[in-house]
Amino acid sequence: MKRRSHGFFFLAAALVLGVVGCDAPGKPKAGLEEKRPEDVLDVATLYGKNCAACHGDQGRHGAAISLANPVYLSTAKVDNIVRVTSEGVQGTMMPPFAKSKGGMLTDQQVAVLAHGMVAAWSKPDALAGQTPPAYASSTQGDDANGQKAFGAYCARCHDADGTGATVEKIHTGSLVDPAYLSLISDQGLRSIIIAGQPDEGMPDWRGHASGGQQRALSDQEITDIVAWLAAHRVATPGQPYQQHP
Repeated sequence: MKRRSHGFFFLAAALVLGVVGCDAPGKPKAGLEEKRPEDVLDVATLYGKNCAACHGDQGRHGAAISLANPVYLSTAKVDNIVRVTSEGVQGTMMPPFAKSKGGMLTDQQVAVLAHGMVAAWSKPDALAGQTPPAYASSTQGDDANGQKAFGAYCARCHDADGTGATVEKIHTGSLVDPAYLSLISDQGLRSIIIAGQPDEGMPDWRGHASGGQQRALSDQEITDIVAWLAAHRVATPGQPYQQHP
């Protein structure tokens, strides 16, 4: 009787293993293996996991600059987008994403992101044949001239002192708030002035009016405005008490 029961046990075990086969617990089914993070090259997945939290699900309505702005993409171009994505922006909330800079993405993934955003959101006629100011300034800004230019071209929506104004029942926030300035770089300010914020009703560099006439801001005027805004930065934003040595 013992021999027969042992034989039955081994036969049953063999049948179970034959039925379970490759679907044994803990082993992934064929075709369902997860990719390693560095092997993911799908633009939507990369953007969703790395960019959407700050720049918005579709490149809009995020806390950071809109990446789905065709004017921004036309002025920044792929090379600058790759560089900023790889290296981040020191002193702001934009971290480096390239592995070589301490991030989690390969150079190939960064390139896929940059090219994918340009392919999805750019428009051939975004600049309407006009030459925009340079992405980055090559001259020194003058904050005194910047204050004058800001008062002439930006005060309608932001007030002459940059603290914000109410236009058509919409109140714009302060651009000289030290807390805001601590989160955005000079280049970020410049990019917004050049590309505008179409989702918020802010025109690009071509749509500013002064004295009832509309004209484009010059490269130097933009550089000067950025210098004036940047002059409002403080070393310890949000600190309610004066710092003593």
